[in-house]
Amino acid sequence: MGRRAIVIVLDSVGIGALPDAREYGDEGSDTLGNIARVQEGLTLPNLEKLGLGNIKPLQGVKPALEPAGNYGKMAEASAGKDTTTGHWEMAGVILKQAFPTFPQGFPAEFISEFEQKIGRRVIGNEVASGTEIIQRLGPEHMKTGKPIVYTSADSVFQIAAHEHVIPLPELMRICTIAREMLAGELKVGRVIARPFVGEPGNFTRTANRHDFAVSPPHPTLLDYVQRKGLAVQAVGKIRDIFNGQGVTEHKPSKSNAEGVDKTLEFMMEHQDGLIMTNLVDFDMLYGHRNNAEGYAEALKEFDRRLPEILHNLEDDDLLIITADHGCDPTTSSTDHSREYVPLLVYGKKLRRGVDLGIRNTFSDVGATVAEYLETEAFPWGKSFFRSISR
Repeated sequence: MGRRAIVIVLDSVGIGALPDAREYGDEGSDTLGNIARVQEGLTLPNLEKLGLGNIKPLQGVKPALEPAGNYGKMAEASAGKDTTTGHWEMAGVILKQAFPTFPQGFPAEFISEFEQKIGRRVIGNEVASGTEIIQRLGPEHMKTGKPIVYTSADSVFQIAAHEHVIPLPELMRICTIAREMLAGELKVGRVIARPFVGEPGNFTRTANRHDFAVSPPHPTLLDYVQRKGLAVQAVGKIRDIFNGQGVTEHKPSKSNAEGVDKTLEFMMEHQDGLIMTNLVDFDMLYGHRNNAEGYAEALKEFDRRLPEILHNLEDDDLLIITADHGCDPTTSSTDHSREYVPLLVYGKKLRRGVDLGIRNTFSDVGATVAEYLETEAFPWGKSFFRSISR
Protein backbone atom coordinates (compact mmCIF):
# COMPACT_ATOMS: atom_id res chain seq x y z
CA MET A 1 0.00 0.00 0.00
CA GLY A 2 1.31 3.45 -0.92
CA ARG A 3 0.66 6.76 0.72
CA ARG A 4 -2.14 9.26 0.57
CA ALA A 5 -2.60 12.78 1.91
CA ILE A 6 -6.04 14.31 2.49
CA VAL A 7 -6.15 18.10 2.83
CA ILE A 8 -9.51 19.56 3.87
CA VAL A 9 -9.82 23.34 3.64
CA LEU A 10 -12.56 24.82 5.82
CA ASP A 11 -13.11 27.91 3.69
CA SER A 12 -12.69 31.09 5.79
CA VAL A 13 -12.36 29.41 9.22
CA GLY A 14 -9.68 31.78 10.55
CA ILE A 15 -8.38 31.76 14.11
CA GLY A 16 -7.31 35.31 14.93
CA ALA A 17 -5.99 38.46 13.27
CA LEU A 18 -2.51 38.42 11.77
CA PRO A 19 -0.04 41.08 12.96
CA ASP A 20 -0.59 43.04 9.72
CA ALA A 21 -4.40 42.80 9.85
CA ARG A 22 -4.67 46.55 10.49
CA GLU A 23 -3.26 47.20 7.00
CA TYR A 24 -6.25 45.29 5.60
CA GLY A 25 -8.85 46.89 7.87
CA ASP A 26 -9.20 43.64 9.80
CA GLU A 27 -7.82 44.46 13.22
CA GLY A 28 -9.77 42.49 15.84
CA SER A 29 -11.05 39.87 13.39
CA ASP A 30 -11.12 36.36 14.86
CA THR A 31 -13.54 34.12 13.00
CA LEU A 32 -13.50 31.13 15.36
CA GLY A 33 -12.89 33.09 18.54
CA ASN A 34 -15.59 35.69 17.94
CA ILE A 35 -18.18 33.13 16.81
CA ALA A 36 -17.53 31.13 19.99
CA ARG A 37 -17.89 34.33 22.04
CA VAL A 38 -21.14 35.62 20.55
CA GLN A 39 -22.67 32.13 20.51
CA GLU A 40 -21.64 31.69 24.15
CA GLY A 41 -19.51 28.71 23.26
CA LEU A 42 -19.06 26.15 20.53
CA THR A 43 -19.63 22.42 20.91
CA LEU A 44 -17.10 20.74 18.64
CA PRO A 45 -16.12 17.53 20.48
CA ASN A 46 -14.35 15.81 17.59
CA LEU A 47 -12.27 18.81 16.58
CA GLU A 48 -11.60 19.32 20.28
CA LYS A 49 -10.17 15.80 20.53
CA LEU A 50 -7.85 16.50 17.60
CA GLY A 51 -6.51 19.59 19.40
CA LEU A 52 -8.49 22.60 18.13
CA GLY A 53 -8.76 24.02 21.65
CA ASN A 54 -4.99 23.61 22.11
CA ILE A 55 -4.29 26.12 19.34
CA LYS A 56 -5.83 28.99 21.28
CA PRO A 57 -8.56 29.48 23.91
CA LEU A 58 -12.04 29.16 22.37
CA GLN A 59 -15.18 29.46 24.45
CA GLY A 60 -16.72 25.98 24.64
CA VAL A 61 -13.75 24.18 23.06
CA LYS A 62 -11.41 22.88 25.74
CA PRO A 63 -7.71 22.11 25.28
CA ALA A 64 -7.35 18.33 25.06
CA LEU A 65 -5.13 16.82 27.76
CA GLU A 66 -3.96 14.19 25.27
CA PRO A 67 -4.83 15.43 21.76
CA ALA A 68 -5.44 12.71 19.20
CA GLY A 69 -3.90 14.95 16.55
CA ASN A 70 -1.15 17.54 16.18
CA TYR A 71 -1.97 21.22 16.20
CA GLY A 72 -0.75 24.70 15.38
CA LYS A 73 -1.65 27.70 13.27
CA MET A 74 -0.28 29.25 10.11
CA ALA A 75 0.41 32.83 9.03
CA GLU A 76 -0.08 33.92 5.43
CA ALA A 77 3.16 35.00 3.79
CA SER A 78 1.46 36.21 0.62
CA ALA A 79 -0.05 39.62 0.20
CA GLY A 80 -3.86 39.44 0.21
CA LYS A 81 -6.61 37.50 1.92
CA ASP A 82 -8.59 35.78 -0.79
CA THR A 83 -9.40 32.18 -1.61
CA THR A 84 -7.03 31.84 -4.56
CA THR A 85 -4.09 33.33 -2.65
CA GLY A 86 -4.66 31.09 0.37
CA HIS A 87 -4.97 27.86 -1.59
CA TRP A 88 -2.08 28.70 -3.90
CA GLU A 89 0.15 29.42 -0.93
CA MET A 90 -0.64 26.02 0.59
CA ALA A 91 0.51 24.52 -2.70
CA GLY A 92 3.70 26.58 -2.89
CA VAL A 93 2.83 29.87 -4.60
CA ILE A 94 3.66 32.91 -2.46
CA LEU A 95 2.42 36.15 -4.01
CA LYS A 96 4.48 39.26 -3.28
CA GLN A 97 1.77 41.47 -4.75
CA ALA A 98 -1.90 40.91 -4.02
CA PHE A 99 -4.38 40.45 -6.83
CA PRO A 100 -5.89 43.86 -7.69
CA THR A 101 -9.13 45.04 -6.12
CA PHE A 102 -11.54 47.68 -7.37
CA PRO A 103 -13.23 49.53 -4.51
CA GLN A 104 -14.64 52.12 -6.94
CA GLY A 105 -15.76 49.55 -9.48
CA PHE A 106 -13.99 48.64 -12.73
CA PRO A 107 -12.75 51.34 -15.12
CA ALA A 108 -15.40 52.78 -17.41
CA GLU A 109 -13.27 52.05 -20.50
CA PHE A 110 -13.07 48.38 -19.55
CA ILE A 111 -16.82 48.14 -18.92
CA SER A 112 -17.57 49.79 -22.25
CA GLU A 113 -15.32 47.35 -24.14
CA PHE A 114 -16.78 44.43 -22.18
CA GLU A 115 -20.33 45.47 -23.13
CA GLN A 116 -19.36 45.63 -26.80
CA LYS A 117 -17.82 42.15 -26.70
CA ILE A 118 -20.75 40.46 -24.96
CA GLY A 119 -23.39 42.36 -26.93
CA ARG A 120 -25.20 43.59 -23.83
CA ARG A 121 -25.16 46.61 -21.53
CA VAL A 122 -24.49 45.85 -17.86
CA ILE A 123 -25.74 47.29 -14.59
CA GLY A 124 -24.07 47.61 -11.21
CA ASN A 125 -20.26 47.83 -11.44
CA GLU A 126 -19.92 48.49 -7.75
CA VAL A 127 -18.75 46.89 -4.52
CA ALA A 128 -21.70 45.00 -3.12
CA SER A 129 -22.96 41.97 -1.26
CA GLY A 130 -24.11 39.40 -3.79
CA THR A 131 -27.36 38.66 -2.01
CA GLU A 132 -28.16 42.35 -1.60
CA ILE A 133 -27.38 43.44 -5.14
CA ILE A 134 -29.56 40.79 -6.80
CA GLN A 135 -32.51 41.87 -4.66
CA ARG A 136 -31.89 45.52 -5.53
CA LEU A 137 -31.03 45.23 -9.22
CA GLY A 138 -32.71 41.92 -10.05
CA PRO A 139 -35.98 43.51 -11.22
CA GLU A 140 -34.15 45.83 -13.64
CA HIS A 141 -32.07 42.90 -14.86
CA MET A 142 -35.23 40.89 -15.57
CA LYS A 143 -36.78 43.76 -17.53
CA THR A 144 -33.69 44.65 -19.57
CA GLY A 145 -31.60 41.48 -19.78
CA LYS A 146 -28.58 43.43 -18.55
CA PRO A 147 -26.26 41.27 -16.42
CA ILE A 148 -25.35 42.54 -12.96
CA VAL A 149 -21.64 43.21 -12.50
CA TYR A 150 -20.18 43.70 -9.06
CA THR A 151 -17.06 43.14 -6.98
CA SER A 152 -16.05 43.08 -3.31
CA ALA A 153 -13.03 43.78 -1.15
CA ASP A 154 -11.58 40.66 -2.74
CA SER A 155 -10.08 40.37 -6.20
CA VAL A 156 -13.19 39.25 -8.06
CA PHE A 157 -15.30 40.22 -11.05
CA GLN A 158 -18.75 38.77 -10.41
CA ILE A 159 -21.57 38.49 -12.92
CA ALA A 160 -25.06 37.75 -11.65
CA ALA A 161 -27.91 36.77 -13.95
CA HIS A 162 -31.32 35.14 -13.59
CA GLU A 163 -31.22 31.66 -15.11
CA HIS A 164 -34.47 32.30 -17.00
CA VAL A 165 -33.21 35.61 -18.42
CA ILE A 166 -29.64 34.67 -19.29
CA PRO A 167 -29.36 30.87 -19.54
CA LEU A 168 -26.34 29.23 -17.93
CA PRO A 169 -24.44 28.58 -21.20
CA GLU A 170 -24.75 32.25 -22.13
CA LEU A 171 -23.66 33.36 -18.64
CA MET A 172 -20.61 31.10 -18.91
CA ARG A 173 -19.79 32.61 -22.33
CA ILE A 174 -20.00 36.10 -20.86
CA CYS A 175 -17.72 35.09 -17.96
CA THR A 176 -15.22 33.52 -20.34
CA ILE A 177 -15.00 36.81 -22.24
CA ALA A 178 -14.46 38.68 -18.97
CA ARG A 179 -11.72 36.27 -17.93
CA GLU A 180 -9.89 36.79 -21.24
CA MET A 181 -10.16 40.56 -20.94
CA LEU A 182 -9.09 40.88 -17.32
CA ALA A 183 -5.33 40.81 -17.82
CA GLY A 184 -2.37 42.93 -16.80
CA GLU A 185 -3.30 45.49 -14.16
CA LEU A 186 -6.88 44.19 -14.29
CA LYS A 187 -5.91 40.56 -13.65
CA VAL A 188 -8.31 39.67 -10.86
CA GLY A 189 -8.00 36.37 -9.03
CA ARG A 190 -11.39 35.10 -10.12
CA VAL A 191 -14.29 35.82 -12.44
CA ILE A 192 -17.38 34.30 -10.83
CA ALA A 193 -20.66 33.38 -12.49
CA ARG A 194 -23.48 34.02 -9.98
CA PRO A 195 -26.76 32.65 -11.37
CA PHE A 196 -29.99 33.16 -9.44
CA VAL A 197 -33.69 32.36 -9.71
CA GLY A 198 -36.96 33.60 -8.22
CA GLU A 199 -39.14 36.67 -8.47
CA PRO A 200 -38.63 40.29 -7.38
CA GLY A 201 -38.47 40.41 -3.61
CA ASN A 202 -37.56 36.73 -3.42
CA PHE A 203 -34.45 36.05 -5.48
CA THR A 204 -32.11 33.24 -4.43
CA ARG A 205 -28.70 32.27 -5.80
CA THR A 206 -28.43 28.78 -7.21
CA ALA A 207 -25.72 26.18 -6.77
CA ASN A 208 -24.64 26.64 -10.42
CA ARG A 209 -21.93 29.12 -9.49
CA HIS A 210 -18.71 28.71 -11.46
CA ASP A 211 -15.29 30.27 -10.81
CA PHE A 212 -12.96 31.24 -13.66
CA ALA A 213 -9.52 31.49 -12.06
CA VAL A 214 -6.09 32.29 -13.41
CA SER A 215 -3.45 29.59 -13.63
CA PRO A 216 -0.70 29.49 -10.98
CA PRO A 217 2.51 31.17 -12.16
CA HIS A 218 4.62 28.06 -11.63
CA PRO A 219 4.15 24.37 -10.77
CA THR A 220 2.43 23.70 -7.46
CA LEU A 221 2.14 20.78 -5.08
CA LEU A 222 -0.58 19.37 -7.33
CA ASP A 223 1.82 19.26 -10.26
CA TYR A 224 4.54 17.66 -8.14
CA VAL A 225 2.19 14.90 -7.00
CA GLN A 226 0.89 14.34 -10.54
CA ARG A 227 4.44 14.18 -11.93
CA LYS A 228 5.13 11.29 -9.57
CA GLY A 229 2.30 9.40 -11.24
CA LEU A 230 -0.05 9.74 -8.28
CA ALA A 231 -3.69 10.79 -8.24
CA VAL A 232 -4.66 14.40 -7.51
CA GLN A 233 -8.34 14.27 -6.62
CA ALA A 234 -10.08 17.62 -6.18
CA VAL A 235 -13.38 18.21 -4.39
CA GLY A 236 -15.47 21.37 -4.63
CA LYS A 237 -13.88 24.46 -6.13
CA ILE A 238 -10.29 23.19 -5.88
CA ARG A 239 -10.13 22.54 -9.63
CA ASP A 240 -11.40 26.05 -10.36
CA ILE A 241 -8.90 27.64 -7.96
CA PHE A 242 -5.97 25.97 -9.71
CA ASN A 243 -7.59 26.34 -13.14
CA GLY A 244 -7.34 22.56 -13.52
CA GLN A 245 -3.53 22.61 -13.30
CA GLY A 246 -2.25 19.39 -11.73
CA VAL A 247 -5.72 17.92 -11.12
CA THR A 248 -6.30 14.35 -12.35
CA GLU A 249 -9.89 13.89 -11.10
CA HIS A 250 -12.60 16.26 -9.92
CA LYS A 251 -15.87 15.97 -8.04
CA PRO A 252 -17.97 19.16 -7.83
CA SER A 253 -19.94 19.87 -4.70
CA LYS A 254 -22.78 22.24 -3.90
CA SER A 255 -22.58 22.22 -0.09
CA ASN A 256 -20.35 21.25 2.81
CA ALA A 257 -22.33 18.04 3.24
CA GLU A 258 -21.84 17.07 -0.38
CA GLY A 259 -18.18 18.06 -0.16
CA VAL A 260 -17.68 15.61 2.70
CA ASP A 261 -19.63 12.95 0.77
CA LYS A 262 -17.41 13.41 -2.30
CA THR A 263 -14.27 13.32 -0.17
CA LEU A 264 -15.39 10.01 1.32
CA GLU A 265 -16.08 8.67 -2.18
CA PHE A 266 -12.51 9.46 -3.21
CA MET A 267 -11.18 7.95 0.01
CA MET A 268 -13.03 4.71 -0.71
CA GLU A 269 -11.34 4.47 -4.11
CA HIS A 270 -8.04 3.86 -2.26
CA GLN A 271 -5.83 5.66 -4.79
CA ASP A 272 -2.38 6.82 -3.71
CA GLY A 273 -1.72 10.53 -3.92
CA LEU A 274 -3.55 13.67 -2.82
CA ILE A 275 -7.20 14.42 -2.07
CA MET A 276 -7.81 18.16 -1.66
CA THR A 277 -11.22 19.45 -0.62
CA ASN A 278 -12.72 22.90 -0.19
CA LEU A 279 -15.82 23.23 2.01
CA VAL A 280 -17.29 26.56 0.93
CA ASP A 281 -20.48 26.98 3.00
CA PHE A 282 -18.68 28.60 5.95
CA ASP A 283 -17.57 31.44 3.71
CA MET A 284 -20.30 31.69 1.09
CA LEU A 285 -23.42 31.17 3.20
CA TYR A 286 -22.40 32.52 6.60
CA GLY A 287 -19.19 34.56 6.68
CA HIS A 288 -20.14 36.92 3.85
CA ARG A 289 -23.64 37.26 5.26
CA ASN A 290 -22.52 38.03 8.82
CA ASN A 291 -24.49 35.04 10.07
CA ALA A 292 -22.59 33.91 13.17
CA GLU A 293 -25.33 31.49 14.24
CA GLY A 294 -25.39 29.77 10.85
CA TYR A 295 -21.60 29.66 10.81
CA ALA A 296 -21.57 27.99 14.23
CA GLU A 297 -24.10 25.39 13.07
CA ALA A 298 -22.00 24.66 9.97
CA LEU A 299 -18.96 24.09 12.20
CA LYS A 300 -20.99 21.72 14.35
CA GLU A 301 -22.19 19.85 11.27
CA PHE A 302 -18.64 19.36 10.03
CA ASP A 303 -17.65 18.21 13.48
CA ARG A 304 -20.43 15.61 13.37
CA ARG A 305 -19.13 14.34 10.02
CA LEU A 306 -15.50 14.22 11.11
CA PRO A 307 -15.73 10.68 12.62
CA GLU A 308 -16.74 9.36 9.17
CA ILE A 309 -13.57 10.83 7.70
CA LEU A 310 -11.41 9.45 10.51
CA HIS A 311 -13.07 6.02 10.26
CA ASN A 312 -12.24 5.78 6.54
CA LEU A 313 -8.58 6.71 6.90
CA GLU A 314 -6.14 4.00 5.93
CA ASP A 315 -3.25 3.18 8.23
CA ASP A 316 -0.75 5.27 6.24
CA ASP A 317 -3.00 8.24 5.48
CA LEU A 318 -2.06 11.80 6.42
CA LEU A 319 -5.04 14.08 7.21
CA ILE A 320 -4.61 17.86 7.34
CA ILE A 321 -7.50 20.18 8.28
CA THR A 322 -6.90 23.88 7.79
CA ALA A 323 -8.35 27.05 6.20
CA ASP A 324 -7.45 29.63 3.56
CA HIS A 325 -8.27 32.96 5.28
CA GLY A 326 -10.86 34.34 7.70
CA CYS A 327 -14.34 35.80 7.21
CA ASP A 328 -15.45 36.95 10.65
CA PRO A 329 -19.27 37.16 10.68
CA THR A 330 -19.29 39.22 13.88
CA THR A 331 -17.65 42.33 12.41
CA SER A 332 -19.31 45.06 10.36
CA SER A 333 -17.44 43.89 7.26
CA THR A 334 -18.89 41.19 5.03
CA ASP A 335 -15.54 40.48 3.39
CA HIS A 336 -12.64 38.13 4.06
CA SER A 337 -10.37 38.89 7.00
CA ARG A 338 -6.59 38.67 7.28
CA GLU A 339 -6.16 35.92 9.88
CA TYR A 340 -4.09 32.99 11.03
CA VAL A 341 -5.60 29.66 10.01
CA PRO A 342 -5.83 26.55 12.20
CA LEU A 343 -3.69 23.51 11.50
CA LEU A 344 -4.80 20.06 12.64
CA VAL A 345 -2.84 17.00 11.51
CA TYR A 346 -3.72 13.37 12.13
CA GLY A 347 -2.61 9.92 11.04
CA LYS A 348 -3.00 6.52 12.63
CA LYS A 349 0.75 5.94 12.56
CA LEU A 350 1.78 9.50 13.40
CA ARG A 351 2.75 10.97 16.74
CA ARG A 352 0.03 12.73 18.70
CA GLY A 353 -0.14 15.93 20.68
CA VAL A 354 2.74 17.67 18.91
CA ASP A 355 2.52 21.46 19.10
CA LEU A 356 3.45 22.58 15.60
CA GLY A 357 3.57 26.20 16.71
CA ILE A 358 3.04 29.18 14.45
CA ARG A 359 4.08 28.35 10.90
CA ASN A 360 5.46 31.22 8.84
CA THR A 361 3.60 30.28 5.68
CA PHE A 362 0.71 28.14 4.47
CA SER A 363 3.29 26.53 2.15
CA ASP A 364 4.38 24.34 5.07
CA VAL A 365 1.33 22.24 4.19
CA GLY A 366 2.63 21.67 0.66
CA ALA A 367 6.16 20.99 1.88
CA THR A 368 4.86 18.40 4.36
CA VAL A 369 2.66 16.62 1.82
CA ALA A 370 5.49 16.63 -0.72
CA GLU A 371 7.89 15.04 1.77
CA TYR A 372 5.26 12.53 2.87
CA LEU A 373 4.47 11.48 -0.71
CA GLU A 374 8.17 11.56 -1.62
CA THR A 375 7.77 13.82 -4.63
CA GLU A 376 10.68 15.69 -6.18
CA ALA A 377 12.22 18.30 -3.88
CA PHE A 378 9.65 20.97 -2.97
CA PRO A 379 11.37 24.39 -2.75
CA TRP A 380 8.72 26.27 -0.77
CA GLY A 381 7.78 26.17 2.92
CA LYS A 382 9.17 24.01 5.70
CA SER A 383 7.90 20.47 6.20
CA PHE A 384 6.76 19.45 9.67
CA PHE A 385 6.51 15.77 8.72
CA ARG A 386 9.55 14.69 10.73
CA SER A 387 8.14 16.40 13.80
CA ILE A 388 5.10 14.13 13.74
CA SER A 389 6.70 10.91 12.50
CA ARG A 390 7.20 8.08 14.96
